[in-house]
Amino acid sequence: MKKLMKKMALGSVFFYMIGCTSPIFAMNYTVQPNDTYWKISQKYNVDIDELLKVNNAKENPSLEVGQEIIIPEMDNLNYYEVKSGDTAWIISQKFNVSLSELLKINNMDESSVLYIGQKLKIPSVDNDNYYEVKSGDTAWIISQKFNVSLSELLKINNMDESSVLYIGQKLKIPNVDNITEEENKTNTIKNQINITITYIDYTIKSGDNFWSLSLKYGIPYQELLDTNNATSSTILNIGDVIKVPQHNIPVMDTIGEQYGEYLDWWDAAQYVIPIGAEFKVVDFNTGKSFMAKRTYGANHADVETLTLEDTKIMKEIWGGSWSWVTRPVILEYNGRKVAASASGMPHAGNDVDPANVNTNWRSGDYGFGINFDSIKGNGMDGHFDIHFLNSTSHNTGKISESHQKSVKISAGIIVE
Repeated sequence: MKKLMKKMALGSVFFYMIGCTSPIFAMNYTVQPNDTYWKISQKYNVDIDELLKVNNAKENPSLEVGQEIIIPEMDNLNYYEVKSGDTAWIISQKFNVSLSELLKINNMDESSVLYIGQKLKIPSVDNDNYYEVKSGDTAWIISQKFNVSLSELLKINNMDESSVLYIGQKLKIPNVDNITEEENKTNTIKNQINITITYIDYTIKSGDNFWSLSLKYGIPYQELLDTNNATSSTILNIGDVIKVPQHNIPVMDTIGEQYGEYLDWWDAAQYVIPIGAEFKVVDFNTGKSFMAKRTYGANHADVETLTLEDTKIMKEIWGGSWSWVTRPVILEYNGRKVAASASGMPHAGNDVDPANVNTNWRSGDYGFGINFDSIKGNGMDGHFDIHFLNSTSHNTGKISESHQKSVKISAGIIVE
């Protein structure tokens, strides 16, 4: 009898696949102790009548342990299998559907209990306007990916800046046809740049190492190592030949003469303003300027003033005292003007002890550690930060909204 039931069930699957447009074959299920068709229909969130029908069980709804039955699925709905820790609210947020709609389509209310392995119907969403959160995503990164404003992305998803994203979560993406003037400017600028990378051979000479060569060619130390399949412990011998990447960054058009190039830190700005570069820093709001040098920095530029006079001017720009307040600035270097943002707080070093060795006191309450102060006698203890489009903090690895706003001002993306 059991074999006959299996054959009948499989035959019914074929019938439903070719003769009906609502349920389709989903899976085989092996009956467990205490199972009933009702319990199974609730577990997999299928209509009890459809479950009985696809298994030819309307006349005889009894089940035997070990029996295989067919679980149908509706082809116009998405399904989600409940996992440990899930709640109806978490699932509604994951798929960006309203809680009330999720409960309604599953014949549930707020007191309903979920079971691990239970299948929930997910109301249909237009995948063209949704994005699935991936590892490493933040709301800011996603807004930049789709060229939409962060505030609009948060608003349309009922989120704020403190909201936590989950891998697999579906976020609504604002209609790009309704982009703001700011976003339109950003898109226009981004679409014009065409960066190329070439490589040159370099023959190792006495005294060379990867760090000194990274400074010489303005290439990030780690990138130079990766290019040559090397590590920090790799020994270079005189006569060895290594590859040195050359990033060719064309000059980008700007919104106007008073604005700077809107260069992404990772793709362009860190190569246009390499470690060792000396440049003029022009305060966007006052026009005051001073000279500075990029001495450190991987996620953004760590910068020091060149002279006492430069330090004096910088301090005046920030109102006579050091401050973490960000200001829009333009960097003038090699005939280029680059949009940036600076904070006016020296940190992580002192002007007395030798650079790059451990010291007991460092500015900005940094305490004991390596003295990141290369330029002596300039009246500045340590260095200050200059950020560019999409640059991040060295401590947290996160993007600073205040710095990004200042960069946009100096690029003419937004006007205040």
